[in-house]
Formats: sequence, C-alpha cells, structure tokens
Amino acid sequence: MAAKRTIQSVEQTIGSFFRQHRRMPTYTEMIEILEVRSKSVVHFWVNKLIQSGFLEKDGKGFLKPTRMTFGVPMAGSVQAGFPTPEEEGLCDIVSLDEYLVARPESSFLLQVSGDSMTGAGIMEGDMVVVEKGREPRNGDIVVAEVDGDWTLKHFRRQGKRVFLEAANPKYPPIAPRNELRLGGVVTAVVRKYSS
Repeated sequence: MAAKRTIQSVEQTIGSFFRQHRRMPTYTEMIEILEVRSKSVVHFWVNKLIQSGFLEKDGKGFLKPTRMTFGVPMAGSVQAGFPTPEEEGLCDIVSLDEYLVARPESSFLLQVSGDSMTGAGIMEGDMVVVEKGREPRNGDIVVAEVDGDWTLKHFRRQGKRVFLEAANPKYPPIAPRNELRLGGVVTAVVRKYSS
C-alpha cells in the first residue's frame, strides 16, 4: 500500500488532519487516514516525512510539523493603485508564520475586541502578534496592563512620563495612576476576510 501513495499525498493528508484537529494524528489514526494496514507502513511514511523536512521530532520524541509545512506559494506582487501589466508566476514558497513571527519562542497571538485602534488599521476581530520582552519605542503598539486592566494602545513617552494613546479620537490617552506593566509589542496584524 505504501508504494501506491506519493509523499505529496501523505503530506496533504497529515497536513489536513493537523489543520482540522490542531494536533498531529497518532500512529493508530495514521493507519486509518493513510489507508494502510500496519504501523510499520506508518513508520515508513513518518521517516520519509522527516527526511523531506515536513515533520520533525521535538525534545521528547513527539512528531510535529516543521515551519515550512504550511507554506503558501508567493505568486508575485500586485499593484494597489492603477493596474499594470504583470505576469503572475511562482516566485517562492512563503511560510506565513516565518513571515509574521520573527521570534516564535517569545511571541503569542491575541484577538482584538473594541475599536480604539481603528486609526492604526486594527479592527475588532483582528489577531495581533505580540512579542514579549521587547523594549517598546515611542509610537509602538503595545499590550499593557494599566492599573489592573489590559489594553492595546500606542506607547508614548515624554521625558519621564509614559502614557498610552488610542488610535481613535473618541478615546482619551491613558496615564497609569499606580502601575503600568508591558505585556509585549505588536509586530503584526492578521485579518481574515472570509472562512
């Protein structure tokens, strides 16, 4: 049965399972989804996927997809102004997590609620990538705890004074009365238009 499948079809099957369930299939589940008869055939395919770079083992020996697993073809660029004649062609394979997340070991995602950052192009329902431990610069968008409440705002420093500023004029600047604790700096915004 192993000879009848291609490595691409096995990658697609396991990748589809991972996207749907947000975890790797067990070896027993792989027997079913790969439509093979034994764990030895599953071992064959797992070894092939490790050799191809599609899978790797973590420190405890568990399988996990590599960062390139969910790459999307980069087809070129598109003019956002007046149309120009441009040939579409495959330029590269881009992994969105590598493109959006420079330091995955210190980054996390948050879903945005509210409209205080619409002027910065961050809308309700968007996801923001936040990097912990990064020193904010004046104007950076940060996640911060101000006097016990968490918020997403522009970081502003004037001399020794630090305050947070919305990107929507209906919200006043926030100056901490007692405590300001930074959770991280926003490095990317992700918006999904359709499911």
